[in-house]
Amino acid sequence: MNDGLLITFIALTAFAVLLQAGLLAGMYLSMRKTTAKVESLADEVKTKVLPTAELAHSMMEELRPKIATVVDNVSVSTTMLRTQMERIDATLTDIVDRTRLQVIRADEFVNSTMEKLEETREAVQKTVVSPVRHISGLMHGLSAGFEAFFGRRRGRNSVSSQDEMFI
Repeated sequence: MNDGLLITFIALTAFAVLLQAGLLAGMYLSMRKTTAKVESLADEVKTKVLPTAELAHSMMEELRPKIATVVDNVSVSTTMLRTQMERIDATLTDIVDRTRLQVIRADEFVNSTMEKLEETREAVQKTVVSPVRHISGLMHGLSAGFEAFFGRRRGRNSVSSQDEMFI
């Protein structure tokens, strides 16, 4: 029985070795196919992607100085713009301050003028209108006195119309 068992193990071992050889052969063939596909992809990358990458690299090399110049120009322009904006701000602040001062002066001028006009109106009232009223009253009184003295009487309508005209 030892010999039968030994033969069974040998046969089983031989079968396992043959199975392994078959699997290794399959893996080899599969690896060859994969290698062929990878090589074709690598060739395609070499023919399509690498020229594009080289073109992009050469463009970057060409554009690098231009980009640096543009960045420098933008920096200088920004500095100049900031300086101009500060000048404009200072100018506008000055204009606003001067305008405010002129408005204050104009307000003072208008107030002064209004006060002088009021004083002038009061002076005219005291020196012209008031004496004219007094003289008018005096004249009415004299007129009424003369009428009463000389006996001529006017109608009440004429006196009241004269009073209305005076007002």
